[in-house]
Amino acid sequence: MPIVVDVDVMLAKRKMSVGELAERVGITPANLAVLKNGRAKAVRFTTLAALCEALACQPGDLLRWEPEGPP
Repeated sequence: MPIVVDVDVMLAKRKMSVGELAERVGITPANLAVLKNGRAKAVRFTTLAALCEALACQPGDLLRWEPEGPP
């Protein structure tokens, strides 16, 4: 998928565990793992906003686009 989720990068920068982030955001650690591992098909803006608030970052710090192959 061309959208890459960098939640793990921000977790490492903030020295925060998946469980702590899940608790702060109000989602289960399993659902956060789905997002973190790039298996999510969608993310709600409210969840994205909560992630940004908990990690003190911008949406662009968590999501980026990468082309899938040669143009």
